[in-house]
Amino acid sequence: MPNLKDLKNRIESVKNTRKITKAMQMVAAAKLRRAQEAAEQSRPYTERFNAVMGGLASSVGGSASAPKLLGGTGKDDVHLLVIMTAERGLCGGFNSNIAKLGRARAQELLAQGKTVKVITVGKKGRDSIKRDLGENFVGHVDLTEVKRVGYENAQDIARDLLTRFDGEEFDVCTIFFSKFVNVVTQIPTAQQIIPASFDEAEDDGASTLYDYEPSEEAILADLLPRGVATQIFAALLENGASEQGSRMSAMDNATRNAGDMIDKLTIQYNRSRQAVITNELIEIISGAEAL
Repeated sequence: MPNLKDLKNRIESVKNTRKITKAMQMVAAAKLRRAQEAAEQSRPYTERFNAVMGGLASSVGGSASAPKLLGGTGKDDVHLLVIMTAERGLCGGFNSNIAKLGRARAQELLAQGKTVKVITVGKKGRDSIKRDLGENFVGHVDLTEVKRVGYENAQDIARDLLTRFDGEEFDVCTIFFSKFVNVVTQIPTAQQIIPASFDEAEDDGASTLYDYEPSEEAILADLLPRGVATQIFAALLENGASEQGSRMSAMDNATRNAGDMIDKLTIQYNRSRQAVITNELIEIISGAEAL
């Protein structure tokens, strides 16, 4: 059983830990507001951009003149998985959930006899994936020194992916990130970006014809590379909001758990101190009676 000094030191240690987790919670809450605004403001543009691209893609169809980014290589043998996590930890299951989804997809593809290559964005994803898929690891994007993720970071990643695609290093590219819903809910998501995949537009009963200048194929050839960068940027913004929301929730839980531990240790300390006082009184009384 620990003595009074050990209990007192432990209580002080937990109190200091609670101060740290409380401060981290407040910092995450401040960052969350900005990150959430950025993610939500990017959604209308991304959705409209994808809608326009989907309309162009459907009009081009499977024509021989369709851009390679739309039609693909014609094969499905080599898959490139871009797993996007955070540079820092202490954010609950945010990093592990994305890595788990990417790992499961990789194992599924390997079981089908496909070739899998992995690129990670974020130090935590790299550390987790390298343990299980080290042989499939082909690259890493370090954003440690980036204070605030911008579109130029997404462009750098997109250029690397497009260069690899032009060099026929892979057939299909899928990005893995966490979609932000609210502070307690972030959904790990997989999205294919090469070859381009668009949801079919809803039919509202109206038929609209567009005359494109230049041709649909020329427009797609110019916009598809931008679409890759746009989807990556949207994923980075969703990841940023999800990371801060998950960290805020995790630090709130840690703060409350530290408070509960302090209460239990305080009760234990008071009981131990009372037992020591009682023993001392018994010794004094017994000594007085012996005289």
